Amino acid sequence: MALTIRYTSSLINPKDTKTTKTSDDFSGSVSFPQLKTSHRLRMKNSLMNEAQTSHENLSFFDDRGEEMSAQTHHALSGGHQKDSTKVPVYIMLPLDTVTIAGNLHRPKALNASLMALKSSGVEGVMVDAWWGLVEKNGPMKYNWSGYVDLIQMVEKHGLKIQVVMSFHQCGGNVGDSCSIPLPPWVLEEISKNPDIVYTDKSGRRNPEYISLGCDSLPVLAGRTPIQVYSDYMRSFRDQFKDYLGRIIVEIQVGMGPCGELRYPSYPESNGTWKFPGIGEFQCYDK
Repeated sequence: MALTIRYTSSLINPKDTKTTKTSDDFSGSVSFPQLKTSHRLRMKNSLMNEAQTSHENLSFFDDRGEEMSAQTHHALSGGHQKDSTKVPVYIMLPLDTVTIAGNLHRPKALNASLMALKSSGVEGVMVDAWWGLVEKNGPMKYNWSGYVDLIQMVEKHGLKIQVVMSFHQCGGNVGDSCSIPLPPWVLEEISKNPDIVYTDKSGRRNPEYISLGCDSLPVLAGRTPIQVYSDYMRSFRDQFKDYLGRIIVEIQVGMGPCGELRYPSYPESNGTWKFPGIGEFQCYDK
């Protein structure tokens, strides 16, 4: 589960973040699928041999058994009519689009790929903004240079981009093709206080994500995890304010391992779990 935020100018309150933020400080929308009432459909076709169009008489029955009629026309000689309804398609970029050094990975190949995507008619791309890359040099020392280059390249090709605020480790899960740990200074805090990460019943620690149990505790160099995440997103907003709502059309916020609101209950990296075994609760941190 990830929190999806449509851009708004009040995405992040510009005030100081030395206090824990509540859900009221963020503006967003979460969408759920709507259930549609099912109908029984009966169709009667009548085809006029010498006409240019065919007519289909449709009879619908609602849940009360009342009949509703409609008639549709299809051109026989003109081929398929173009549907005016479009579904925007976004393509997920590779996990290592921005390297551990903060640069674009194979920028020439990426440029060619974006050109091909634009030609194929896609709306845009999606990318992870890794906490472990951007803030790896120290608390509140942000390096967005690789993402600046990426977004400028996306704009050049007339595409849009969705950005995922990824506060979890990359590596050790299904589909992970590279390794991007949490920032080194965060790993140092974990080594001092292992109880800030998820722990199973056997005492095995999992450094994929900071435990939700310490969201409001100042365990990260004097800041709470919520404050750290807020400062990170505020830095993103300030860096890319000219692109928000224009090129950057959606922001998703990861909320756990793999960006999902869950326990890291089936880790593969250390051999603890293998398919199709069941997972294990990771709620034994203090």
